Amino acid sequence: MTTAKAVTVKKRERFTIGLFFVYLFVGVFAALCLYPFLLVISGSFTSKSEATLHGFSLIPRSFTLAAYETLFANMRSIVNGYRITIIVTVVGTVLSLLTNSMMGFVLSRKQLMFRKFLNFFVLFTMLFSGGMVSWYIICGKLGMRDNLWGLILPMAAGAWYIFLFRNYFNSIPDALYESAKIDGAGDMRIFFQIYIRLAAPVLATVTLFTALGYWNDWWNALMLIEKDTLMPLQMLMRMIISNIQFLQTMEASAEVQKMMATIPSESVRMALVIITTGPIMLLYPFVQRYFVKGIMVGAVKG
Repeated sequence: MTTAKAVTVKKRERFTIGLFFVYLFVGVFAALCLYPFLLVISGSFTSKSEATLHGFSLIPRSFTLAAYETLFANMRSIVNGYRITIIVTVVGTVLSLLTNSMMGFVLSRKQLMFRKFLNFFVLFTMLFSGGMVSWYIICGKLGMRDNLWGLILPMAAGAWYIFLFRNYFNSIPDALYESAKIDGAGDMRIFFQIYIRLAAPVLATVTLFTALGYWNDWWNALMLIEKDTLMPLQMLMRMIISNIQFLQTMEASAEVQKMMATIPSESVRMALVIITTGPIMLLYPFVQRYFVKGIMVGAVKG
């Protein structure tokens, strides 16, 4: 008995020591990942003279809000950019989830006619595209220029997300679908009341990726939007950075050169990162728990 207890205690000690090193490794790795972001936050409050002389550090020697004052010089445009981006992100994410999940559900049904052809058709769009010119012409023909739909519809469907949903729905036992059919449920009811509720992990993953895609998108605005009132935040920030770079490289008057000498261009870029990534980071805590959470256990009773 004494020997057995000694072995048990030794195993616990080994496990505790091993767990300690695992936590230590994860903690160090997390600190290394967090360090660049903290450096970006500090750099956004660093003056141009300090950055030129000493570079960027975790604690700025001279605290300044010059970068944020430059970005928020036109507060109304920034607020409007946030409004447009939030609307596009919310509406686009919901529409994308509906489109991709419903298409994935249809392709997961083995009794679907032309199922192989439709799967190949979706796969083909991942490998080949018509090019930018044809894409632009089609968007124009569909009336997506200078309106919010031009920022939403081009990204509403994605072949990778469709296959992600299809594969997840394929993992759900067919007995669940057949039982619902026997009880008189239609496909729409089965999809919304059973399959979607079981697909919370994949829904959370696709929601995060889709929301990030809409939030960070500026290409559709560059190609399809000309009205200043419809400019999303990312495109507005890109225009501000481009204007600063243009003024720094052009031959300007002495007054303009003096003004540009005080604008910390690198700090402006770092402040831009904080402004554009801060709000979307709030989405992570709400979806992170679904990445590893399984909710299909016991879905079908034997």
